[in-house]
Amino acid sequence: MLSSRLRYLPRCCRWFPASKLQLGNEKLHPKVVNQILGELILHPKVVNQILGVTTMRCLSTISTNRLHLHSTLTGTSSLQTFHNSASLNSGNKTVNCPPFAESITEGDIRWEKGVGDFVNEDELVAEVETDKTNVQVNSPSAGVIEELLVADGETVSPGAPIFKIKPGKASDAPAKKTDAPAPPAKTEATAAAASPSPSSEGPIPSTPPPVPPLPTKPTTSKPTSSIKVKSAPSPTPSVSGGRGEQRVKMNRMRQRIAQRLKEAQNTCAMLTTFNEIDMSNVMEMRANYKEAFLKKTGLKLGFMSAFVKATAYALQDQPVVNAVIDDLEIIYRDYIDISVAVSTPKGLVVPVIRNVETMNYAKIEKTIAELGDKARDGSLAIEDMDGGTFTISNGGVFGSLFGTPIINPPQSAILGMHAIVDRPVVVKGKVEIRPMMFVALTYDHRLIDGREAVTFLRKIKTSVEDPRTILLDL
Repeated sequence: MLSSRLRYLPRCCRWFPASKLQLGNEKLHPKVVNQILGELILHPKVVNQILGVTTMRCLSTISTNRLHLHSTLTGTSSLQTFHNSASLNSGNKTVNCPPFAESITEGDIRWEKGVGDFVNEDELVAEVETDKTNVQVNSPSAGVIEELLVADGETVSPGAPIFKIKPGKASDAPAKKTDAPAPPAKTEATAAAASPSPSSEGPIPSTPPPVPPLPTKPTTSKPTSSIKVKSAPSPTPSVSGGRGEQRVKMNRMRQRIAQRLKEAQNTCAMLTTFNEIDMSNVMEMRANYKEAFLKKTGLKLGFMSAFVKATAYALQDQPVVNAVIDDLEIIYRDYIDISVAVSTPKGLVVPVIRNVETMNYAKIEKTIAELGDKARDGSLAIEDMDGGTFTISNGGVFGSLFGTPIINPPQSAILGMHAIVDRPVVVKGKVEIRPMMFVALTYDHRLIDGREAVTFLRKIKTSVEDPRTILLDL
């Protein structure tokens, strides 16, 4: 039997010594040789025997010795070198898109780095813009970006491969070419004197010049977002005025904001009630204690903490404003989570301050400062914005004097703050100039009646004008 003549092959199959293979003068057809080799290499027992050997070394050795055995059996002397995929892609890492929150399935990628750029470990390479927040994509290790697998602005999903990186040092990055300075322009007289006459050029060459060698490495490319285009100077406007247009794709966050605001208009029966607050006492309290507050807590005492605390107190007095409609049922909450609207360059976000009813002024100011820094840095997580039972929007920081805010669904009401303006008001029968602020409460009339809404807003007015009412529970 032919199989009995292969008894001298080592069982571990690390290598095949051709000198111990005794086949006599029997000639084998190449198909038979391939069948034997396939049984030797792919048989499950052989695979189990080579598991103890380093995988790459074993595969490389088996591949080489298989070629030697094939050459011995067929009588051919030509030996061709092969490389496995690991040797071709040695050191390259493929980075996948990080996971999103449960409710988010895709996002648009924006590249911060390009092909050939060196990045440090944990350095920002790209950002994925989702409906609610931006997800950062950081480099897993220091190295050079070899390839971008997704174009700038394309949609990606969690786990999808997005770029390849070759680990290394900054010295491994290809040197960026610098434009050589242009030679000085010659005058016509100099150019004419320096140019040789046709007779002095010599004989015309009979053979064409040699063809330049082809590049051995593929050319690299950078995404369009990483190319910094120098903006052209703006043209001088004409007397009749310009009539240009520019069409820009709406980002995902703005799309989501537009969708939710329109849903609120279509779903809620929104109604707005107004009042005004005398800010004299709050401003006096802030002026008297801001230095002591800063020294003890390291935070500046602002007006938002007074309004957040007053709102939590009013929500405990009118729990229906803290409730929400769910189909044919009303859900009343025992906790108060207040969303504070923060404007960022990419859109409006509403991080949540949780369990406000248990916080004092210092804790509220600290939480607002932390969430504000996250919002401006673009590092807000979905957990920071999830939930919320009531929203406060402060348009006064932009100088808004009066406005009607839109409910943030699925909440039932929103408080709008506005600018502080000195106005003449009647105090105890006398006209005085006081710092006044208009406030607006927009509420869902399907759930909240006018009596509860007006009582709620008056409770906020009383608590802000005289914070002692909160201490006395009045």
